[in-house]
Amino acid sequence: MTGVAVLLGTLALAGVAGFAWRARQGRVRARTAGRELPADVRAVLDPAAAVTLVQLSTTFCAPCRQTRVLLADLAERTEGLHHTELDLTERPDLARALSVLRTPTTLAVAAGGTELLRVGGVPRREALLEALRPHLG
Repeated sequence: MTGVAVLLGTLALAGVAGFAWRARQGRVRARTAGRELPADVRAVLDPAAAVTLVQLSTTFCAPCRQTRVLLADLAERTEGLHHTELDLTERPDLARALSVLRTPTTLAVAAGGTELLRVGGVPRREALLEALRPHLG
């Protein structure tokens, strides 16, 4: 009987953890205090675009492919928006400097190099576009 209770408790805890993790996927978080971005990130910014979406990925990241397609399409259809990708597979120093705990992570960066917002996981298209609207002019 104790084994069944432990099993049920473990399943309930796993279910709660799974729902919490899923709720955080793709959520847009605004950045408040801006610290300077590393030079590697500033180097890939498009000065002609109001906002550059910098996708931080790794080689074997399956959701990164979906994110790449979504962000490239969004940038193609939205004036003032540019998409680029940085591979963190061999760059744990860059991941640490940016406080990236999972991939894909997407940074929205203003032309001046200020991080506007970030998304962990695959972004929700409409939520991301809504958060970017004030920065696109």
